[in-house]
Amino acid sequence: MQGSWRTPMVVLTCGTIILFISFGARNIFGLLLDPMTELPALDVGDFSLAIGIQAVIWGLTTPITASIAERYGTARMIALGGILYAAGLALMSMVQTPVHMHLTAGLMLGLGLSATGFPIILAAITKRVDAKRRSLFLGIGSAAGSSGQLALVPMGQYVIDGYGWAIAAIVFACLVAAIIPLSMAMKDPKREAVDPNAGRQQNLREAVGEAMGHRGFILLTVGYFVCGYQVMFLGTHLPNFISEAGQNPWVGATALSLIGLFNIIGTLTWGALGGKFRMKYLLTSIYLLRSAVLAVYIMLPITAMSTYIFAAAIGLLWLATVPLTSGLVARMFGLRYMATLTGIVFFSHQLGSFAGAWLGGVFFETTGSYDTIWWVGIALGLVAAALHYPIDDKPVARVQAEGA
Repeated sequence: MQGSWRTPMVVLTCGTIILFISFGARNIFGLLLDPMTELPALDVGDFSLAIGIQAVIWGLTTPITASIAERYGTARMIALGGILYAAGLALMSMVQTPVHMHLTAGLMLGLGLSATGFPIILAAITKRVDAKRRSLFLGIGSAAGSSGQLALVPMGQYVIDGYGWAIAAIVFACLVAAIIPLSMAMKDPKREAVDPNAGRQQNLREAVGEAMGHRGFILLTVGYFVCGYQVMFLGTHLPNFISEAGQNPWVGATALSLIGLFNIIGTLTWGALGGKFRMKYLLTSIYLLRSAVLAVYIMLPITAMSTYIFAAAIGLLWLATVPLTSGLVARMFGLRYMATLTGIVFFSHQLGSFAGAWLGGVFFETTGSYDTIWWVGIALGLVAAALHYPIDDKPVARVQAEGA
């Protein structure tokens, strides 16, 4: 039964829909900042801290949820994540205090996202496809997240304008609940019988130790912090930054949608290139280009047109790091513990996400401007490029021996 309908295309399709919903719903928070901080008990700092908590919980628990999924079943873990995600959004619709916001938008959504995000879904897709198509399939799966951003951000703005932020939270809770039945397709493939002459299989502790002792893995992990910082800062604060510059709120919503649209193109393109060129050099190029795009935008007058051009340009680079980073982990360490190892790298990404979301709020509240935190993101992009260039991306000796 398992092999009769869970083909690579079925798993890819269901996985992309899950990421479409999960990532798309996550991106409405930039639109919620302004209306939710009109509540007497919430300010921009409280909202930013909740999103920062969400990012840290998301990243901290992803290696844990990934290892549990690899041991007890990917489908079960994704279903549980869908339940927590939907419940968190529904309860957030009744938020009245910062603590309530931190528990729902922070803790519950962070846990839900950890089980329905890229590391677990992309690992499930990777295990169903051959090595030649791996980077392309990872690109397709990663692009699904931006498809959700493209479609669901305008939907979120429409519901917020017409019915209020609380109704929008309930609507998105119902949408996220669709992840639960879709998770059935993500059941792990049956493992092949172990060859008694092949030697003892590597366990999880050994896999983590091997990765943590690898200089390339450490550089990849540290560099991914920058991706999280840049993406979460923009996703959380770009609409408010644009409004503060005197533009209509729809300019910010349109910008987020354009980022999603162009990221579909960018992620598919960079994912396909990952099958032809060394992924570490592609990652180096992405971070250099991000810094250039950010710098040009902040130095020009902020208009609707400059914002739309910026959104298109940054969209081409938005999640382009995801298939390449996941692909590097799979190339260097194999597939057996890919979800867990990618989850560890992703934790660094989420620490960066916390910094981008929280510090954006802190600097805005204390200085009335985003300029300093924006330039920090530009500088970090240059650092990330320097970190990725020297990565030793060859398969470790164990993987080479298994391949032989």
